[in-house]
Amino acid sequence: MSSGHPSTPGTSSTTVDEVFEPPRLEDGRQLWRIARDSKTLDLNSPYSYVLWCRDFAATSVVARAGGEIRGFVTGFERPEDPGTLFVWQVAVDAEWRGRALAGRMLGHLADRGHRFVEATVTPDNVASDRLFTAFARDRGAELRRTPLLAGELFPGDHQSEVLYRIGPLNAHVTSGDR
Repeated sequence: MSSGHPSTPGTSSTTVDEVFEPPRLEDGRQLWRIARDSKTLDLNSPYSYVLWCRDFAATSVVARAGGEIRGFVTGFERPEDPGTLFVWQVAVDAEWRGRALAGRMLGHLADRGHRFVEATVTPDNVASDRLFTAFARDRGAELRRTPLLAGELFPGDHQSEVLYRIGPLNAHVTSGDR
C-alpha cells in the first residue's frame, strides 16, 4: 500500500501521522464505538472489545493520532493453521475513511510474518470485498473465495459468510514497486 494519504480531513496534505500499534486495554471503548458507528459490522459487546485488546493485541492493530483511534483491525492467529492471520473486524472512523487506512493497517499486520490472511465477508459487503481484493493484488498473492458459514447457522436474518483466503504472501510489495 502506498502512503500519501491526507492526514487531516479536508486537506490535501500527503503526510501520514497515524502510528500503528497494538491496542491497549483502555482502547476497548473506542473500538466498540467505531464498530457501532460503522453501522455495517456485527457489533460485539463492549466487554469483548476490551478483552480483545488484552488477549489478541499482538495480532491486532490500531491507527492512533493525537490520542484518538482512527481505525482498527482485530485478528488472531488460527490455532489449527499457524502462520494464518484471521481478520475478525476492520473499521475506520467515519471522518478518516477514503484514505486507504484500512489497507495500510492490514498491511502492517501482514508484515508481521503471516503467510496467509483469512477473513469472512458477506456477499453485500462491497467495502470488505474491495479491501481484500486490493490487498491480494497489491501483495501479488492469490485470493480464494469459498463458502464457509451458511446464513442458517446464525440467529435472525444473517447472510452467509464467504471465506477469503489470501496467500501465500510475498515480502511486502506495493503496486508502486512493480
